[in-house]
Amino acid sequence: MRTWWRAAAAGLALVLGALLPAAPAYAVTYVPISGAGSSWSGPAVYQWASNVKQYGMTVSYADTGSSDGRNRFKSGVVDYAVSEIPYGLTDGGVTDYPPTTKFSYMPIVAGGTSLMYNLKIGNSRVSNLRLSGEVVAKIFTGVITNWSDPAIKADNPRLNLPARKIVPVVRSDGSGTSAQFTLWLSTKYPNLWNDYCRKAGRSTPCGFTSNFPVVPGMGFTAQSGSNGVAGYVKQDGNIGTITYVEYSYAVNLNFPVAKVLNKAGYYIEPTASSVAVALVQAQIKSDLTQKLEGVYDAEDRRAYPLSSYSYMIIPVDQVQGSFSLDKGRTLAAFAYYFLCEGQQQAESLGYSPLPVNLVTAGKAQVDRIPGAVPKPIDGRSCNNPTLSPDGKNALATKAPQPKDCDKKGLDMCASGTGGARYNTPLLAMPTGGASASPGASASPGAGTGTGTGTGTGTGTGGTVIDPDTGQPIGTGGGATGGDVTATTVDLAAQDRSTRRGMLLLAAATLVAVVLLPPLLARTLRRRP
Repeated sequence: MRTWWRAAAAGLALVLGALLPAAPAYAVTYVPISGAGSSWSGPAVYQWASNVKQYGMTVSYADTGSSDGRNRFKSGVVDYAVSEIPYGLTDGGVTDYPPTTKFSYMPIVAGGTSLMYNLKIGNSRVSNLRLSGEVVAKIFTGVITNWSDPAIKADNPRLNLPARKIVPVVRSDGSGTSAQFTLWLSTKYPNLWNDYCRKAGRSTPCGFTSNFPVVPGMGFTAQSGSNGVAGYVKQDGNIGTITYVEYSYAVNLNFPVAKVLNKAGYYIEPTASSVAVALVQAQIKSDLTQKLEGVYDAEDRRAYPLSSYSYMIIPVDQVQGSFSLDKGRTLAAFAYYFLCEGQQQAESLGYSPLPVNLVTAGKAQVDRIPGAVPKPIDGRSCNNPTLSPDGKNALATKAPQPKDCDKKGLDMCASGTGGARYNTPLLAMPTGGASASPGASASPGAGTGTGTGTGTGTGTGGTVIDPDTGQPIGTGGGATGGDVTATTVDLAAQDRSTRRGMLLLAAATLVAVVLLPPLLARTLRRRP
């Protein structure tokens, strides 16, 4: 009888072993580590910190802004920092001196600084806005102040944009996002940027800054943090606003971003592949910081101009302050995770995976962390989607070509961008002598004309378009293309539920087959 029970117990254990998840086995013991800094990189760091809990790591992070993160690291309050700009910046007469202890920069994630906006034509939300770099610069320096400006209409020949005031939303706190955006402004449009800085009371040449200057009376709005600027633009009452923010925020909030005109003459969205293509032109300095002039002027038609990457600032070479070997072991393990496995999630989070050259450079710095246990990083051991056997950036190689309607000209695509995956109704294609050049457009508030004048056409059949709403007069609006919601169905969860049910049934059947026959036989033998 004991044999039967042993067989039953063994069989039941096998079935339950398949049903219940195995407890994770921790090869090493980790200690908690903390960091602070970039809100630009915040969504990625938070996700990775959550992922590594399964390995026994406790990694905390506060997205308080790059400037605050650098200050906390320098004072020894945190074990690591994340920033888009290095130490040494003189901003408003104050120099951000580096720490006295040894440190290094290591690449952490790449992405595009996007232009998230809130704009409607009548009742229809615009999801396919296009902007040239000069127009972006003029918006954020107060030169262009109305959405019906001729220069904006030239970028968008099939949208009848309303005569609504533009409200630029900028960061009120010191941020790497502001530094990245103003680096682009000061590099590409120095005259516009210096003129604006003078109005703000800044000395010139202005250069890049982590604290975006605001000129009183220009109608700008300042908000703290990436969540602050993105959340402000998203509000229903804030139509007409536009901000610069990491692409992931627009994606997560289901809002559109502007396609930006690149040097090849195409309006491009900051997707993972378009950022990867642009960063092929990035030059890496000896300290692993970035030189982006080549990125801004990348001639590949797939490249997004405002692409860059951020750094993690880490202690290296020796134990210093409160940083211990145990902390170093944890920090290095976390870094190895996000350089390889964590990059798999970069695209879904709104970023672009680090290319192989930055992964290799990052590994060299991780190995210098006191207490680090070095690991190999190659095509076999590193699950990074950009790695390929030939050493090229696999993501950039596979990047799709832009559509014909993304090319500068009289046509434009209707499809949405960022997190807004719905189409925007378009006017009829301009024909005849219609021109999309700024000089041919009507002045703001002056109406659109018919046939010629704005280069946007007049709809179809001579329909008159209301210049304030952008809708055909007499149709009662009838706009389509509003926000679309969907119910998520977790098919994997359904599969797991079905599998568990089948396994439980198998367990019950096994128990019945093994136990019932001997019990029945024993009962029958006892009967007189």
